[in-house]
Amino acid sequence: MRIAVFSAKPYDRTFITRANSGERHALSFLEARLTVDTAPLANGFDAVCAFVNDCLDAAVLEQLHSGGTRLVALRSAGFNHVDLAAAERLGITVVRVPAYSPHAVAEHAVALVLSLNRMTYRAYNRVRDGNFALDGLLGFDLHGKTVGVIGTGHIGLIFADIMHGFGCRIVASDPFPNPQAKPLVEYVPLETLYAQADIISLHCPLKPETHHLIDAEAIAKMKDGVMIINTGRGRVVDTQAVIAGLKSCKIGRLGLDVYEEEEQLFFEDLSQGVIDDDQFMRLTTFHNVLITGHQAFFTAEALTNIAETTLANIDAFESGNGTIHRVVSAK
Repeated sequence: MRIAVFSAKPYDRTFITRANSGERHALSFLEARLTVDTAPLANGFDAVCAFVNDCLDAAVLEQLHSGGTRLVALRSAGFNHVDLAAAERLGITVVRVPAYSPHAVAEHAVALVLSLNRMTYRAYNRVRDGNFALDGLLGFDLHGKTVGVIGTGHIGLIFADIMHGFGCRIVASDPFPNPQAKPLVEYVPLETLYAQADIISLHCPLKPETHHLIDAEAIAKMKDGVMIINTGRGRVVDTQAVIAGLKSCKIGRLGLDVYEEEEQLFFEDLSQGVIDDDQFMRLTTFHNVLITGHQAFFTAEALTNIAETTLANIDAFESGNGTIHRVVSAK
């Protein structure tokens, strides 16, 4: 099959090319993000391979369909950026990577916890400037603290297991409790989690009911000085509400690997320009906020799994044999 790979970075070329053993598919790597303006670049391609910040709304899908695209292969687990109803109407099959390396994301969430707690990012810059003062770097023992995990799928469960190893008490909230989590966590209502947790980590999917789950009302129910970590979906967090929480000191530490308006920011080098997202820039002014650019998934193991599963999906679609991880709209 002829495949147009959008939002392709050098590492995408490396891992996807490696997974395309025998050059069984014709790959064209495009640096451009998939939008209504760039969709014509896929004319004549059987399949489009897209990433999390590519746009796959009805207008884009209409253009892809008119250009002959029959398959959208997502190299991600999330699919909230795809208009699935439009894809089904147009006869475009959508596939995804349901799991790649949950350890990668869970471990990055723990890295944010540790870095924020002990302010290692501030200490690093201080030492480079010859400043060895400890004022402003005070942390706390993780042992004995209560950690709230919202979403106990593969990633949330691994995060809970790691934090349990630090001697933390784990409380969790999930509409579908994971039987494997029961030895590690105590399932509680969301309001109880908010009230008890010293650290809250988000591992839930983005759905209508989780959009802005962390809003002003939720933050008001949390402990003073709570640490919030989000390595899940950016729009689960209401940015304006967390800024207000930071200003009031209700939120003591905030770690983000995702951001609700990240599409125009992440995965690009914008260091030579002006970032005109006022909310994002406001977040960067807080010394107790640590933001990484959607890199939690970024390990060699995860990229290998993503590439191999993506190519396997394409193989199965073309041949009609093998496992295909299809995504369909909710009826």
